Formats: sequence, C-alpha cells, structure tokens
Amino acid sequence: MTSSPRAMTSAPATTPGPAAVLFDMDGTLLDSEKLWDIAMYELSLQLGRPLTDEVRQATLGNSAHGALSKLFAHTGTEPTPAAFAEAESWVVARVAGLFREDLPWLPGARDTLALVVDSGLPSALVTNTVRSLTEIALDTIGRNFFTVTVCGDEVVNPKPAPDPYLRAAALLGVDPRDCLAVEDSPTGASAAEAAGCAVLVVPSAAEVEATAARTFTESLVGISLADLHAARGVTRREARTTTGF
Repeated sequence: MTSSPRAMTSAPATTPGPAAVLFDMDGTLLDSEKLWDIAMYELSLQLGRPLTDEVRQATLGNSAHGALSKLFAHTGTEPTPAAFAEAESWVVARVAGLFREDLPWLPGARDTLALVVDSGLPSALVTNTVRSLTEIALDTIGRNFFTVTVCGDEVVNPKPAPDPYLRAAALLGVDPRDCLAVEDSPTGASAAEAAGCAVLVVPSAAEVEATAARTFTESLVGISLADLHAARGVTRREARTTTGF
C-alpha cells in the first residue's frame, strides 16, 4: 500500500500532545535531497555506471553505508572497507561543498520548527547524515530549534533501525511512544515507528507505505499545534491497538 495524504484535522481538547517532536532533516526540513542527488549521480558515474532513479530512490534516508552498499551493488563495485572509506570521504566532501553553496528550506518547515519551540515542546533533530555535514546544515537551520541532535554516525545502527530515535528520546528523557516523529522517507518512517513513535509523513520522492502509526500531510505549510496533537494522538491510539502498546 502506498501513501495517500490524510487531511489534518484539529485535535479534540482531550487529545494528549506529544512529549517531544523529533524531526528528520534531509527531505523533511531541507530541500537537500537534490544536493545528495548530484553527489550520488556523480559517484555512480565514477564507479562506471549511471545511477537509475529507482536505485537513487532506494537510497533515500539511508545511512552512508546503506546508500553506498546499494550504489556498489548497482555499479558492480567490490564492497571492500577501503572502497567504502574512499567513496564516503568523496561524497561527504562533495555534499559539504554543495551545502555551503545553497541549502534551501522546504515549505513550512521553518514555521513548524518555530511553532514547536514557541509551544515549549522539546525537539530533536534525528538524521542519518553524519555529524560533520549536519553541523554545516545547522548553520542554516539554526541550533536554537533543537534541544538535542542525533546523527547517523553517533549510533551503532542508523535508520531504518530505531536506534537514532531511541537515543533522541533518551537524551530528552521522554518515552519514544509519547513522541511524534516528522519524516519523509520509508527508511525514516520505519525507524521512528520501530522506536514506538507516531509518525507524521511529508511528501518524498520515495513513496511511504501507510500504517496505523503514520499520518500523512501534503506539506508542513500551515501545520498547527492542534495538527501535531492529532497526529500523535490518533496514531498513538491506533498503534496501541495493532502492537499491544
């Protein structure tokens, strides 16, 4: 089943709000996947084969190792530790340069972050992007929007494993089952749901399957605090029914 946007509706007064809001970065807050596109397509050509849209979509939201594994399989590159290290170093350097040139916001993202901060809710940035690149991105986003930040190279198992979201919740001192994650990719949505979070899914180049724990919205434009309460409250009740929480 593929995603179909669910209209956001105001939450009833009794609906509990999230204990914290946990945001993905690339493709959720920042229109940066197109910058990763440049680096991934260039690297694929260097490895001897043009990258297809299908393979690129499969890498969205992946850790560096996960994305490179798929790229190596596509190009027939032997996945040796040295080859991984060289490819990752090249990609990080290329994307760092692109991030410094221009790193645009996605519609409604900045206003949604400001809404969460103004409401007094704790927030986290939870990304598979490595810390060195995340720090460059934070120069654009603003560190003031986040209580904590968790990067893909700071956990043993990055997304789609739940580790990044579990770490963010632990750092915030909240139960992940009481949190709302905002994600755009199948990888990220799976990670957040596996951690026990309700998930608000925004559009992505890769389709995200609908599950009981996921609410879909057309964009972050015009998102209200009531919408965040509804996404957490509705999916939380449904998740309990299907998972036993």
